[in-house]
Amino acid sequence: MSFHATRACSTDESEGRLRSMPTKSPPEMPLSEYAARRKKVRGQLKKSIGVVFAGQPLDHLHDDFRPHPHFEYLTGITDEPEAVLVLDPANPVEARREMLFLRPLNPEVEKWDGYRLEVSAKLREQTGFKAIFRTTHLPRFLGAAAKRAKSLACLHDFAQYDQPVSPDLELFRKLESRIPGLSIDDQTDLVPGLRGSKSSHEVKMIEYAIDITAEGFDAAFKRVKPGMNEYELQETIEHAYRLRGARRTAFNTIAGSGINSTVLHYRANDQTIEDGALICIDSGAVWGGYSADITRTIPANGRFTTRQREVYEVVLNAQDAAIKACKPGATLAEIDRAARAVITKAGYGDFFIHSIGHHLGLETHDHAPDGPLKAGAVVTIEPGIYLPEEAIGIRIEDDILITKSGSRNLSKQVPKTVREIEKVMAER
Repeated sequence: MSFHATRACSTDESEGRLRSMPTKSPPEMPLSEYAARRKKVRGQLKKSIGVVFAGQPLDHLHDDFRPHPHFEYLTGITDEPEAVLVLDPANPVEARREMLFLRPLNPEVEKWDGYRLEVSAKLREQTGFKAIFRTTHLPRFLGAAAKRAKSLACLHDFAQYDQPVSPDLELFRKLESRIPGLSIDDQTDLVPGLRGSKSSHEVKMIEYAIDITAEGFDAAFKRVKPGMNEYELQETIEHAYRLRGARRTAFNTIAGSGINSTVLHYRANDQTIEDGALICIDSGAVWGGYSADITRTIPANGRFTTRQREVYEVVLNAQDAAIKACKPGATLAEIDRAARAVITKAGYGDFFIHSIGHHLGLETHDHAPDGPLKAGAVVTIEPGIYLPEEAIGIRIEDDILITKSGSRNLSKQVPKTVREIEKVMAER
């Protein structure tokens, strides 16, 4: 069973290979953090039963299973498809107020996919759960809990007209048809409300993911040159992540050069980088499940043209205005207006074609409630100007922690001003 505990790696510098910079010790999430989160959810559920599903296994050999973010947030368990968390706050047996259900062992499957632990003291210690059962026992336990509580709370997305019914609602409807007097309540904002404000442990995870990402950008700045292919730049960045122990990226790295810099979610990364082109690099490493998300726009040859610099400074000033607007009580819409006012005044209002940013955490676009930001929120601030006719696409993105008194830029170590970028690229 896997939890979020990964060691960082380092290599020696040899024949142009990357060397990981000295770094602080990798942070780990303590089991007590997950237990505290579950306790908060149980407290808000009162007497209602909540069920959170890890999700189904993937069929493709090249894909890695990722649990539902709510399940990951409440358990830290990342490699147990079909696992189920049951929260039963009013259970008379205290140890069963939170129960973990895992798939039955299958020795034949495990020969292919990896060995799993028996339900034992070791597994209970490793997970922090006192009550662990196999999923074959879930109907019995859940049925008894529903009869006693008479109230079920949907924690997954309740019901959307264009999406399949959530797994907990589907299950609850079956129980409702068999147990008279059951009520089903929409509590889908409960877990996102908690996820929207990061604990100190979560901030450390994000900061470490950002540190790793910063090394990837440093490698890119020092290696990029005209004639490279965009995918080589992507690999340079992601190789740096792997050297530091990051097993995956938050999303497919964008390395769009020339006109591709104007494509917001450019995926191909298969064009030759031309001399004089701008390159929009949007990337992020993941550490302990938590994502970084940083964008920098750089000149392929190491020097901005006068025109590129002119547009770049507008975007940079817009980002500065937006970051200054980041504080408790502000909304992303208000922060967006601060950036948009700068860009519009400069005459580029029609070319800022997306919103200012999003919450960041276990998901790159993290699940968090709309409305005023609270201390502990981590958001991206990423204004941009896109001029396809000039092959100029400029986006600048940083990860901002909302503090009690304002905000803190968690990714400020990545060069951002024209002078900083040209200076580090001159070291190639």
